[in-house]
Amino acid sequence: MQFTELGLSEKVLRAVEASGYTTPTPIQAQAIPFALTGRDILGIAQTGTGKTAAFVLPMLCQLEQGRARARVPRTLILEPTRELAAQVEEAFVKYGSQHKLNVALLIGGVSFADQETKIMRGADVLIATPGRLLDFFERGKLLLSGIEILVIDEADRMLDMGFIPDIEKICKMVPFTRQTLFFSATMPPEITRLTEQFLHNPARVEVARAATTAETIVQSLVASHGGGDKRETLRRLLRDAEGLKNAIVFCNRKRDVAIVHKSLEKHGFPVGCLHGDMDQSARMASLDAFKNGAVDILVCSDVAARGLDIPDVSHVFNFDVPTHSEDYVHRIGRTGRAGRSGASFTIVTREDGKYVSQIEDLIKRKIDWLGPRLEDLTEPQYTERDRERSSRHGDRSGPSSRRGGRPPATRGPRPERAAERPERAERPERVERPERAERSQPVVEAEARQPRNGGRDGRDFSRDAQRSRRGGQKVDDDPPVIGLGDHVPSFLLRPVRIKGAKPAE
Repeated sequence: MQFTELGLSEKVLRAVEASGYTTPTPIQAQAIPFALTGRDILGIAQTGTGKTAAFVLPMLCQLEQGRARARVPRTLILEPTRELAAQVEEAFVKYGSQHKLNVALLIGGVSFADQETKIMRGADVLIATPGRLLDFFERGKLLLSGIEILVIDEADRMLDMGFIPDIEKICKMVPFTRQTLFFSATMPPEITRLTEQFLHNPARVEVARAATTAETIVQSLVASHGGGDKRETLRRLLRDAEGLKNAIVFCNRKRDVAIVHKSLEKHGFPVGCLHGDMDQSARMASLDAFKNGAVDILVCSDVAARGLDIPDVSHVFNFDVPTHSEDYVHRIGRTGRAGRSGASFTIVTREDGKYVSQIEDLIKRKIDWLGPRLEDLTEPQYTERDRERSSRHGDRSGPSSRRGGRPPATRGPRPERAAERPERAERPERVERPERAERSQPVVEAEARQPRNGGRDGRDFSRDAQRSRRGGQKVDDDPPVIGLGDHVPSFLLRPVRIKGAKPAE
């Protein structure tokens, strides 16, 4: 089947031909005809099969008629991450080269004012993450009453990130007569309930069983110890991988992304990093450097595991086994895209056995081991230098860590006892201090004239105040004051006139 047989408009076909595509992928061939007729679609396909073009191309055909109004977009595409949203915008620029459409991108980490300007101009296509979209709506900067097509992409990722309540709220804001396109690689029960609530008689397009991996990807497990041995295993795999052109290394935690990135950089690998704590400009710069070939290795968290279209990634390395088995499908889906071949390696420690079993149960296949299995893994051999460094610095990240299986460093000989120590030199005899000389009379008179309430900086230089600061007892020889003492305010001395009384003669 060719794109010309799907019913796309001439403008869209010219843009597709200019992009170099002639044959649609299975999900494109099945979903596009339904989308052009206005039916709701529930699309299930493994990652890397062209789901983005499956909804972008029919949307461009339907947007050829009519124009958008200010603050009222015509179509809405919801994405779980900023990178996915930016990638869909690139797809609209690529396939919409024959159209004059306004595309607005609402994502975090970007100037609010610039995005508001695009919305006020009128957006034919609005691509947004749920949080920033609701922020615009609650501020009154955006109206969703004109939405004709709603696309929810990577719905299972929305579930993992806690966006499902926001999705439900947004679906209730858009018109009931909208067309809804729902795409995902996996369909957990929560997502199934969501589709039953917001899709109306959808056409189910399932080109592969949910949560399956591409047959073009060679998958392998590699046994390793933790700590520094794990990083050494990764470096060995990177050096020995056959046909490695570029690679993505996935870690479970953002902290481990920084550690692995620093380790590879230290050993001379051209490497970049990507995780959720980076600002948007740094994230896009790192991703562009990897796409353009400025760096060959990208160390990242699961922020890059969903939907990012980097067409020719040759290898994927799981530095950590994902705790959610669905994430494994999305991670290794970064390679072997669009029918290309790829390879994935997952480093497994003794604590990861249960997660590997869950992954194999999900994908319905056993993953082969590269080298020895976990039960055949020998204990690492450490040198005396490693033991000495561990006892001296308490290193927990390198091969000298006790968690890596090495016994603790042996304690050296005890220091010599006090009885065997050389005797200390005798202290010199105490020198008697000379007695203080008596103060002269002018000095005593000057101290008497010193103000008791302090000088310019408010400090009290009197002898009583100094004694008080040294912890001594303040001396007060003055008699106690009764009433107001010798000082009576003037207003109390004025005569009091009593009303009605005769003046004194």
